[in-house]
Amino acid sequence: MVWLNVTNMAPEYGYSEQFVKKRTVEIEQVKKATGYSAFYDLGLHPAALERYGKTDIISKIKEVFDAEKPELIFLPFPHDAHSDHKIVYECAISCTKAFRAPYVRKILCMDIISETNYAAVPFDANCYVDIGPFIDKKLKLMKLYQSELLEPPFPRSKEALLAQARYRGSACYCDYAEAFQIVKEVII
Repeated sequence: MVWLNVTNMAPEYGYSEQFVKKRTVEIEQVKKATGYSAFYDLGLHPAALERYGKTDIISKIKEVFDAEKPELIFLPFPHDAHSDHKIVYECAISCTKAFRAPYVRKILCMDIISETNYAAVPFDANCYVDIGPFIDKKLKLMKLYQSELLEPPFPRSKEALLAQARYRGSACYCDYAEAFQIVKEVII
C-alpha cells in the first residue's frame, strides 16, 4: 500500500515552523501505524494547486504511478468543496488511461468528510466497504491527526466520523462502512 501526498504544509507557504513540525509528526505516526510500503510527498502548496501547471503535476503523479504500478487507486471526489481535490483528480485520472497505465484495475473516489458533503454535484456512493472490524483502528488513526480532529459540531470529530460510518453502513446492511464511487473497474 502506497501513500501519495500531493500537498504539504511548509513555512514558505505561510505555516508556522511549530505547526509544520506537528503535522510532520502526525504524518509519521500515521505512516507507522498503517504500514504503508512507500510514502511520496510532492510537497506542493496546499489550497493553491491552481498556481502550478497541470502538466507539472501530472508528470509528478505519473512518475509515482509508473514506479509503483498500483492496481487500485483512491482519489478525491472531483466535485467536493476543496479546490485542490478537483485538480488532483483531474491530474491523476489523466495518468490512468488504459494505454498509459494498464496495471490500474480499479479507481475509487473517496467520500471525504467535511469536503464531499459540500459537493456541488452529489456523491453517488456505489461501492461500500464494511469497516466494522476496523472502526476502532480508524478512530485511533484519526486521533493521530490532532490538527484535523476537533470537537463537535466540527465535521471532522470522532462523533461525526462514527455517525458517517454508521450512516454508510446502513446503506449496505452492516454496522459501519466507508463509501466510494467507482470510476473504473476492470474485471478479468
